[in-house]
Amino acid sequence: MVHVIEETKTYGQKGFRKRMVVLEQDKGSFSNYIPIEFTRDACDSVDEMNMGDEVEVAYRLNGRKWQRDPQSEVKYFVSVEALSYKVVGASGGTGGGGTEAANDAFNEVDDEAPF
Repeated sequence: MVHVIEETKTYGQKGFRKRMVVLEQDKGSFSNYIPIEFTRDACDSVDEMNMGDEVEVAYRLNGRKWQRDPQSEVKYFVSVEALSYKVVGASGGTGGGGTEAANDAFNEVDDEAPF
């Protein structure tokens, strides 16, 4: 279920765009909150989502290594990037379902994205 929909944020001189959606997954005794990143033109497709919608998301896990200098500690980061999504249960709010037309934005690839 869609728990949070953030505003689109723009980064860098090239105007890289990213928008975070947090999904809530009920696991019985606890809830799991999963942040999913929508990038570039896919940010606009999130406008079709509503809080409370039940969605299925195809995603790519991205990981990277970061080290300030050779003597510092190495850190690893992971992100979940949305490839496509489908609304499987609407919340009753306004807006359509993030269907095939909205998912056309996911087909772009930008190897220079900072995330």
